[in-house]
Amino acid sequence: MSEADVVRFDVEDGIGVITVDYPPVNALGPGVREGIIAAVEKGNADANVKAMVLIGAGRSFIAGADIRMFGKPRPVLPRSSQDVLDSATKPTVAAIHGFALGGGLEQALACHYRIAVPSAKVGLPEVLIGILPGGGGTQRLPRLIGPKAAMEMIVSGRHVPAEEAKKMGIIDAIVPGKDLRREAIDYAKSVADKRPLARIRDRTDHVAAYKADPGMFDAMRKSIARRARNQKAPYHCIACVEAAVNQPFDEGIATERRLFSELENADEAKALRYAFFAEREVAKIPGAPKDFKPGKISRAAVVGAGTMGGGIAMSFADSGIPVKVLEVSRDVLERGLQRVRDNYAISVKRGSTTQAQMDERMARITPVERYEDIGDCDVVIEAVFERPDVKKEVFAKLEKVMKPDALLLSNSSAIDTDIMAGMTSRPANVAGAHFFAPANVMKLYEVVKGTKTSVETILRTMQVGRDIGKISAVAGSCDGFAANRSRAPFGTEMMLMLEEGALPEQIDKVMVDFGYPIGPFAVGDLSGLDIGYDTRKRRAAENPNFRKLLIPDRLVEMGRKGQKTGAGWFRYEKGDRTPHPDEVVKAVIADVARELGIPQRTFTDDEILKRLLFASVNETCKILEEGKALRASDMDVMWLHGFGFPRYRGGLMFWADGIGVKEVYRQIAEWHQRYGDRWKPANLLRELAESGTPFREAKPKVDMFAAG
Repeated sequence: MSEADVVRFDVEDGIGVITVDYPPVNALGPGVREGIIAAVEKGNADANVKAMVLIGAGRSFIAGADIRMFGKPRPVLPRSSQDVLDSATKPTVAAIHGFALGGGLEQALACHYRIAVPSAKVGLPEVLIGILPGGGGTQRLPRLIGPKAAMEMIVSGRHVPAEEAKKMGIIDAIVPGKDLRREAIDYAKSVADKRPLARIRDRTDHVAAYKADPGMFDAMRKSIARRARNQKAPYHCIACVEAAVNQPFDEGIATERRLFSELENADEAKALRYAFFAEREVAKIPGAPKDFKPGKISRAAVVGAGTMGGGIAMSFADSGIPVKVLEVSRDVLERGLQRVRDNYAISVKRGSTTQAQMDERMARITPVERYEDIGDCDVVIEAVFERPDVKKEVFAKLEKVMKPDALLLSNSSAIDTDIMAGMTSRPANVAGAHFFAPANVMKLYEVVKGTKTSVETILRTMQVGRDIGKISAVAGSCDGFAANRSRAPFGTEMMLMLEEGALPEQIDKVMVDFGYPIGPFAVGDLSGLDIGYDTRKRRAAENPNFRKLLIPDRLVEMGRKGQKTGAGWFRYEKGDRTPHPDEVVKAVIADVARELGIPQRTFTDDEILKRLLFASVNETCKILEEGKALRASDMDVMWLHGFGFPRYRGGLMFWADGIGVKEVYRQIAEWHQRYGDRWKPANLLRELAESGTPFREAKPKVDMFAAG
């Protein structure tokens, strides 16, 4: 595609209109920058042109750079499009609709004026993919709105709505947007004779006051220390804004380019780019009918008003979708709705939700007590107690009342989807919709395919997830499905290492240092150690081979249930959630190890990390081998959004690729010899090691849609 195809220039009423037309979102792909340069030069040379407008065709202004080009050789232009816009001899106006992000906003900042429609959003989100704004954004934005506001915006990567952007000074005017081209031309005519030209690079008023305040930058570094742990990009962003304050414009640009180059091919940026594309790939279903378009749902229902059911209902209500919550007991229903009100009230108190928003969302949730009351809904999600007999009873009732094309979904975290589908005459319409707790907060939404689930049902169920702001990922039906099944060996090794001599505080420190926001034992205390206690007791009674977890069970039986009792794996002071190592826990661990005859030893941090994560890498290979997941990258998305895996490491399998498939196989094979069958290498792992194929290129051996 030539620059003439992607950027058009025409003149209307003495205004040169530069139109970027690079579908779908006008990214700065091949030819776009060159086209902008050529158009500006044409406008400069045309005596009939009094001013110019930069506008995007279609649904967006310029949504940013083409991320696929990062890390690859790119043509070096004699002058950047920003420099050419900045030095235009006639006023230039950026007319923004949709998104002006990253390189898109940098093009707009190089213009002399910026107008936007009310629904537009602007931002410099490069930090989210491990880099920094490399087209002058770190130098122009501080000069336009001040370094403090610019630094917050750049380091967070957040999208700023047009009205807020105007208050900040990024946008000069908000226009109705009924005919943005006409409105932009009129605005350009109004500023055509203004001189001197309003070049941001020449402004010093917003940065001069901060030259004697270096403490502002140190304070920002301290404020991000926890969330930016192990990452370079946020700190480089701060350094660039600091350069905007302390260096002339051209020197600041040189600093920005140097620090951008340091980041572009760093491991952090590669991992974050991988995560970005994995989140888009996860939505693709191989062999899905191209002409099938899943419609949006207008009415939803949830069966069960417990913690999970309430959270699911909130997800719909938050997204503007009316939802009915069904409970056959009025008392249980009222308690469930009160729990939802309390959750919203906490958000109002924190300031993340207004009272008006809470009232609107509560109004979208309708309590009902009869199955007949939900029959007109487009989708129903069962969220009752995790027992097959209870779920079967629910689906038998849904079969009788739901309209023929309704989606019948189960929120089970482990029960075979076919069990529920077998209670209906329409198993093709039945799938799993596994939310992660808390359902209104966690992004992962695991779509589980049963034996007879149709591909259209999968596509519709995934669309439901997207409609309520979730990341939808497909799994085949098996014990634990894909996400929890892959995580289970992590938990097993965690407990076994305790018995061998590791301590909760060391394991938690290893995982926090790796990048998790909180260690796994502290997570257990947060959710409550008694949560899995009854399940373990029941499974042990049902299966004589079920391995008892003696240490956590003893803690529960001692009354140590976590933060809610002031003690669990750790000890907690009243009113303080800081975990403190406890001698009582050490004594329980030592007692259990002595009873089991397990010798104690010390562990290196490296061994702890690899014991935990390699176990899950091996299990993930088995999941892929059995066709219970579509791609290794899908599993990475599940770990990122279901288990808090550090995003800047890409995901479990991407991280393992950094170590190398042959080295992972060697270590797992060694542990197989030492520890027995639980470490037996997956056949797929062995094959990948023998062929030198990276984990991220692993393909399932079984097509889960072959019989669907």
